[in-house]
Amino acid sequence: MKIPEKSPEKIEANTEQPISSDNIQEAVVVTKTTKPLSRPGISSGFSINSFLNKEDKVEAKEDIVVKNNNLPQHHFTDTDLQMEWKIMLKQLQIKNSFVFNAVKTFKLEKADENKIKVLFPSDSAKVEFDKISGEFFNHFRRKVQNHSIEVEYHRDVENLKIEVVTKRKIFEKFIEKNPLLKDLDDLMKFDLT
Repeated sequence: MKIPEKSPEKIEANTEQPISSDNIQEAVVVTKTTKPLSRPGISSGFSINSFLNKEDKVEAKEDIVVKNNNLPQHHFTDTDLQMEWKIMLKQLQIKNSFVFNAVKTFKLEKADENKIKVLFPSDSAKVEFDKISGEFFNHFRRKVQNHSIEVEYHRDVENLKIEVVTKRKIFEKFIEKNPLLKDLDDLMKFDLT
């Protein structure tokens, strides 16, 4: 908030006249602004009144039942599944590289006649796979004309390759290639922590 500035007072320096408070008049000028001095507030979009007055709405869940009785159930092979998965990965690489990097390590296998087993490395990658899985499996069902395909998800711990590489491990790999480095390490006592 700005405080109006006072104009400097002019006092004549006369030694003959004594200065009294009656002779000095302060000229205080009050200026009014047309705009507010503070910045306009930015609304957050959250209203306390609307939150307090909000009625609890019961969300009705609709169960969608798809009848597979009259739909075709043709045979498909693991090769069909792998080819369609590779095509989907190529399309994802062009369209959405983030999702592609998350799901490229997934393995799809045919478990039974109408079951597909999906092996995923991590839960975060599975979340990204869930974004495209509906599109992929619907396309695959139409392609092979088998609408009774069921999908099972399994976490594949072996597929998740997280290896912490320390300086010591890197040096040990170099020692395998060049054994003289071990002698040098014994002599120099490298700090590989």
